[in-house]
Amino acid sequence: MQPLGPILDTLESFYGELSPGFPVDPYLFLIWWHCGYPPSEERCNRGWEALTAAVGLSPAELAPARSTTLARALKAGGMVPELRAARLKSIARCVEEEYAGDLRAALAAAGEAKASKLLRKFPGIGAPGADRILLFSGLAPAAAVPSNSPHVLVRIASGREATKYTATYTQARQLIEAQLPARVPVRARAYLLLQRHARERCRAKNPRCGECPLSGTCAYFASLARGLKPRVHSAPPRLKR
Repeated sequence: MQPLGPILDTLESFYGELSPGFPVDPYLFLIWWHCGYPPSEERCNRGWEALTAAVGLSPAELAPARSTTLARALKAGGMVPELRAARLKSIARCVEEEYAGDLRAALAAAGEAKASKLLRKFPGIGAPGADRILLFSGLAPAAAVPSNSPHVLVRIASGREATKYTATYTQARQLIEAQLPARVPVRARAYLLLQRHARERCRAKNPRCGECPLSGTCAYFASLARGLKPRVHSAPPRLKR
């Protein structure tokens, strides 16, 4: 595998410099994440805008809000608005009552390992989501991997994905840990570029390899050229990332 640094440089030359399309404050990210389902930036942003207009975003506004009011606003973001409304109220109450309304301060005081465990207690947040929050909030240089696209790095490195999602995710995380400095800007850049590449070209199914700027160094593309059938990973669980 070509070193990860030049791979990211190639992707950035192709896609340009990227910035997050989601809130980087830990509490606001949790709210945003439940504003859409199935989660995507487009759906979460629609629900976020409707929720902001109807109720607001602070713990003091969301915790006492009527569930029906929240669900009505969250319909703009997709499915199961009632479930998402209940989760938002739960998050708001927890942050207000247990962390005095300041989740970021609590995470900063906890340190990376404890902060990750704390975040995973919130609904819908697994290890990938916790890594993402810690990285983009600037609280820790976590080796975050986009939860819906760990296959990108694994394809480039070895061409074959594990049959289980967790193994593919672990391998991608290890590649970031081994090859990128533990610095927030460096790893945040990697996250955004890999996420964008997965959305537009290195899709989990039917990747657009003929349009890929990395085809010359990608083990997956090389396996296609040799006529081998690449392995495809199983899909991750939907509600906890």
